[in-house]
Amino acid sequence: MKLLRLVASNFKNCRDNFEIDFVAVSKKTAEDREYELQEIAEGLFTYSTLAFVGKNASGKTTAVELLDACYSILGNFRLENRNYDFDNVSLLIDFYYEGYIYRYETVLKNSDSIGTRAIFTEQRIRRKKYYKSKIKSIYVDSEFKDVKVKGELPDDTSSLFFVLKKKETHAVYFDSYGNGKDTYRLIFAAMKDYSIPADILIRIITIFDENVSDLQMLDEHNFSLNYSGSKYIVSDKELLYKLSSGTTKGMLLYILMVASLQNGFDLIIDEVENHFHKTLVENMITLYKDKKTNKKNSTLIFTTHYCEILDLFNRQDNIYIARAEDKVYLTNMYRGFNVRPELLKSRQFYNNVFQTSVNYEDLMNLKKELKK
Repeated sequence: MKLLRLVASNFKNCRDNFEIDFVAVSKKTAEDREYELQEIAEGLFTYSTLAFVGKNASGKTTAVELLDACYSILGNFRLENRNYDFDNVSLLIDFYYEGYIYRYETVLKNSDSIGTRAIFTEQRIRRKKYYKSKIKSIYVDSEFKDVKVKGELPDDTSSLFFVLKKKETHAVYFDSYGNGKDTYRLIFAAMKDYSIPADILIRIITIFDENVSDLQMLDEHNFSLNYSGSKYIVSDKELLYKLSSGTTKGMLLYILMVASLQNGFDLIIDEVENHFHKTLVENMITLYKDKKTNKKNSTLIFTTHYCEILDLFNRQDNIYIARAEDKVYLTNMYRGFNVRPELLKSRQFYNNVFQTSVNYEDLMNLKKELKK
């Protein structure tokens, strides 16, 4: 299963028909096919990396939260325990699966007054056989035919269960807040769930802190740590003080990255610059662009203020500019801006081509206020 496109209305503070598309539309050079794109079926290319950029409060996090919601429906057939209201959200999800393009539509409702889980209403599943010759009409609605499903499900379970049949991780969402001392338990749980060997963890830890040569989990809250040649038995709280917050976050994120690359699911990161140095972010992007390390067509999806990172992208159609006026909306860099491909994308951001810069007058007004 590979997500191709989603369209949402009434989601948080987004404009209606809020769309995110993973299918490559601009010219596909030989270099792009090697590093930027994944061929999931003959002639059907999706991105190895997808970025959302914009200033604070522009809607970048909203975009990846919507993606997280759709991946939850596709992977778990449920949507619950989110920090936003589901009520009256309409979704259209297009995905590729076993030679077909599927279109799933639903209108969500809250299960109760506190909205702990979504109820699926007005569900419809359609599909059409994928043909390379019809790639330009891949989303034409009239070509889809209804899929009849047999059986009944609880109203908080999506009918996609009858198509995809089993729960599966299609994406993991990593936000910018961190999990405190629970991070270490999550690291070892992920290693167990995705069969990641202990030596991979040690290689990851030494990237962030070369003083650590070994870390083992003894039980839910206690760990064996080898630090600067000395061995310690520490609690999760003590470990949190022993290691830097960057090391702790980086360990979990890189373990999830390894799991993503080895198992073929996508990795969503909100505000990637909150976690570590730009060089490490560049390293992550490189790993997803390299088909020797990304053998199963995983996609790295992230929001960022590091506009220089985008200079690593040869393409423009895998970059979305997030902005908020009356409501949040996205503009695809390729479709919405006339930017020459040979120009540095970071230079265009600094020149405010995409209207993402902080308002200089607002900054000066703050300065004047502080002088009083």
